[in-house]
Amino acid sequence: MASLTTRRTRRRGPRRFSARDRAVLCVLLGIPLLLDLVIVWGPTVASIVLSFTGWDGISDIEWVGTENYENLFTNYPQFWPAVQHNLLWLAFLGLIATPFGLLLAVLIDRGVRFSRFYQSTIYLPVVLSLAVVGFIAQLVFSRDQGALNAILGDTENPTDWLGDPDLNIWMVLLAAAWRHTGYVMILYLAGLKAVDASLKEAAAIDGASETQTFFRVVFPTLRPVNVIVGVITVIEGLRAFDIVYAVNKGRNGLELLSVLVTDNIIGEASRIGFGSAIAVVLLVVSMGFVVTYLVQEIRGEKSR
Repeated sequence: MASLTTRRTRRRGPRRFSARDRAVLCVLLGIPLLLDLVIVWGPTVASIVLSFTGWDGISDIEWVGTENYENLFTNYPQFWPAVQHNLLWLAFLGLIATPFGLLLAVLIDRGVRFSRFYQSTIYLPVVLSLAVVGFIAQLVFSRDQGALNAILGDTENPTDWLGDPDLNIWMVLLAAAWRHTGYVMILYLAGLKAVDASLKEAAAIDGASETQTFFRVVFPTLRPVNVIVGVITVIEGLRAFDIVYAVNKGRNGLELLSVLVTDNIIGEASRIGFGSAIAVVLLVVSMGFVVTYLVQEIRGEKSR
């Protein structure tokens, strides 16, 4: 009897990993960590270091200090329009496309007729890359053979939706929002399905309207989804590249920071140090938005 009790006690103790178990853990954890260091953090650190050099990719690396950043802020005309366009992307996706995706999720969650069809149709653009969305935008907004001018019947003096710098940014934003809305809708729809129905019933018993129930009961429970959607919106707004490059290579009113990075690093100028400085600015702006948003959300979660 005593020996049986001893065996049970030994079995309940912490399990010791064998050499094979440790090897498997090292492989499963080591490979993703190594890939993360090589693919993400390695280039990030290299870009920060190269941003203080005048390297062109061929000659010897020359240390220039903050000269790249001084030229970027004072002597590079494309920089500030690109910053404004990136902020416009962020505002448009955050204030128009994201709320619209939330509205669609609420409507579909109520069980409207053909909800499955609407859900699939709205989500369909999400499976397309932004480059493909850019090509579709060309088919729709092209001046001579675009579908929009054909629908409007404007054939004698067609509107140049993608060639006019005052219009093309808005047309591209509509195309990007078309894709972003479906992604946001799916995320919020999943969050709405997880909301406890008893909360809505309790609010209805207390006399709350549907609008009051949503904003005071349902929406606060979607805080985890709000964090995900907020971070995704910031990333989508600041990393935009494919769609504008597919339309006109990010020129003539569609300048973005990501396009400037590409033009300087792999363009004819081959100014890797200067392009790295633009990339670092984009990294700092992105991290600033994301970290600030996450800190605010974490503080709000702790105060609840």
